[in-house]
Amino acid sequence: MTTENVKSLKILVVDDESFVLNLTVRVLNKLGYDNVETANNGNVALGKLISAETEFDLIICDLNMPEMDGVAFMRHAADGDFKGGMILLSGEDERMLQTAYQLASAQNLHVLGAIPKPLKPDLLEELLGKYEPKAAAEKRHFMPQAEISEEELQHAIDNPESDELLLVYQPKVHIQSGEITGVETLARWKHPERGVLGPGAFIPLAERTDKIDALTNQIYRKAVQQTSDWMLDGIVLRTSVNFSINSFSDPGFSDFIISTTEEVGVNPAQLILEVTETQVMKNAVDCLEIMMRMRLKKFGLSIDDFGTGNSSMTQLKSIPFTELKIDREFVYGAANNAGARAILEASVALAKNLQMDIVCEGAETREDWDLVEQLGCDYVQGFYCARPMPNEELLEFMAAWNGPH
Repeated sequence: MTTENVKSLKILVVDDESFVLNLTVRVLNKLGYDNVETANNGNVALGKLISAETEFDLIICDLNMPEMDGVAFMRHAADGDFKGGMILLSGEDERMLQTAYQLASAQNLHVLGAIPKPLKPDLLEELLGKYEPKAAAEKRHFMPQAEISEEELQHAIDNPESDELLLVYQPKVHIQSGEITGVETLARWKHPERGVLGPGAFIPLAERTDKIDALTNQIYRKAVQQTSDWMLDGIVLRTSVNFSINSFSDPGFSDFIISTTEEVGVNPAQLILEVTETQVMKNAVDCLEIMMRMRLKKFGLSIDDFGTGNSSMTQLKSIPFTELKIDREFVYGAANNAGARAILEASVALAKNLQMDIVCEGAETREDWDLVEQLGCDYVQGFYCARPMPNEELLEFMAAWNGPH
């Protein structure tokens, strides 16, 4: 944001301690935020929200206050459709702060972060630097989700030469060497009228209409062909492709996976088949049989979004996974979140004991990178290194890549 925009932000500080109120106002003023109002409890703050002639852009709110505490105030703010940013401030322990943060986020509040007392100006400044109007944030992150019709989906599946189905690739970086050694394949839909659509526009439709296997097979075939094209250009990358775990219960699935690599001329060891940990196997015996066959052929098997489902230990015990991908929820910001860090450390230790490669998803800052490197993880996949990108951009990115900055 520009300096003029910073000075024009309207901020409300809510805290029952006058010392904290005055300190926070002084810190904000020093940082260039001049339009600041205060409230000594949630009721007063709520009244200011309702009566304000111009809406507040940002609220800095304590959690533990008399009359109306910060938790109740957040609920009222959410009910009133507050669109500004919010920073939580409290003397409670870190786990309470994180729970409050998650609660506010679940209520669709635009939470910038949670910071403990006593207030640290540098941490407040860092969170304020993340602020942008919620409408702008939603526009920036928005990806059209209007579903295509079943007929359109079937046409695109039956006509792969139309190239409506696009693949983008997110690099996976080997932590010790800093080299890009692989990519995860992600699907997009280039609709002739609606532009490029995210997976939310067509994956649910494919699942409801039993077209998910046909769609996934097309994604896989394109990914294998791209891997072959890279090889011809002297680029060796391990390519990951996402599958429903229940695809592995189809007897013809393994034949298709194997025959495609043979037709295109790609070594199965260059391919990793990812399954999401939250999915439950409908036919465990058939799934295990085909997964074992995949491993015998040297395909990699990855359990994705680890830590977010209920079947982790059962699946790890039963299935010969070669890679564990730790969900971003336990990676991003874990250096400053004791709960997330504990789960991250336990997941890393578990994967090491099972002799699995460890991929940390969602690394978005240098702190995230340094932590997973310290813990001995193998690979990083996240915005700190690179976002998903089409092949042309990927090649340019790899040519310019000099390691993490």
